[in-house]
Amino acid sequence: MTVEFISAINVNPANEINGSTDTRIDPKYLARYARTLEEAGFDYTLVPYGSPSYDPFTVAATVVAHTERIKPIIALRPNTIYPTVAAKALATLDQLSGGRAVVHFIAGGSTQEQAREGDRLSKTERYARQAEYIEILRKVWTSTEPFDHTATYYSFEDFVSRVQPVNGTIPVSVGGSSDDAYRVGGALGDIFGLWGEPLAETAEQISRVAEAARAAGRTDTPRTWVTFRPIIAPTEELAWERARATLDVLSGRGGAGLWRTRRSASAGPENVGSQRLLDIAARGDLHDRALWFPTATATGAQGASTALVGTPDTVAAAILDYVDLGADLISIRGYDNLNDAIDYGRYVLPLVRGELAAREQGRRGSVVDAPPVDDVVRAREQAHARERVAS
Repeated sequence: MTVEFISAINVNPANEINGSTDTRIDPKYLARYARTLEEAGFDYTLVPYGSPSYDPFTVAATVVAHTERIKPIIALRPNTIYPTVAAKALATLDQLSGGRAVVHFIAGGSTQEQAREGDRLSKTERYARQAEYIEILRKVWTSTEPFDHTATYYSFEDFVSRVQPVNGTIPVSVGGSSDDAYRVGGALGDIFGLWGEPLAETAEQISRVAEAARAAGRTDTPRTWVTFRPIIAPTEELAWERARATLDVLSGRGGAGLWRTRRSASAGPENVGSQRLLDIAARGDLHDRALWFPTATATGAQGASTALVGTPDTVAAAILDYVDLGADLISIRGYDNLNDAIDYGRYVLPLVRGELAAREQGRRGSVVDAPPVDDVVRAREQAHARERVAS
């Protein structure tokens, strides 16, 4: 059994902890960050997309220019670029990188955010458009003769691309927690992305995607990608102290609260994934071995926001719990981004990979013996939760 690790690229030193609001790209920092992720042992780096943010294709090209192995995952919203243009752009990046391009589709979880760039389709329509888009990409990548396309969202004639992916195609990732997401991702995704939920809920979502794949006539299923925001330290006590300090910043008492948007201040999230995280958070702060939800509550679950808290052994054991469920890819990024990426590479990734290598040889390493959060820690965190509510 193998597992691959994903992080997310940063274009400057600003992060959720240091309070910086700098939005400029720092080319030297970007190159350093990309090399750091590769040296830390990450296999992929997500290049995110947001309406006010930088162009992910250009950033991804910069990443591959400064690395040799790591694969950029382009976050792509179908409303922002015509599918034939996207197919050529992705294939161009794939050729420049020696076959490293991956694309992750974002149907869009916020009506307001979609409207910022002129997209006013309903959520169901956005997923239907996404399915058509993926089918076009794959046909462009494999067709050697011009073809026509006429369907609900796109229409063109006599198109052919002379730019082909290195390996004949490019991996397609789909994410979400709605019925539409399961249906489209199960039918068309090579990878399906999930946010970090408890083990039982994650197993249920993996099953839903597999059911959708079977319903679409597939004999295989998408690989599963699960995302966490680990908070680690040399001891459990220090890890929890760091977790609470991070929460203070995210809650706005000790920092800028950069996650906030105009909508999140007045309304709950529209997307099912964020709603699920908040519903689970309402059931308790701690779940399973070390999954901590107050960071999701503090940020309104705007994106991947659940933490794994503990020593490297504890966090590695928690990650292995998800690998045992069937997760093939684990995305981990911290709140102190660069320093956390370095620490993950030194202390977490080797433990997970070492345990899996030991299993291949018929042995079990010490990581799996890391205990779940004990009753004392759980009681302490519940007390802190009550204090937060009271204040």
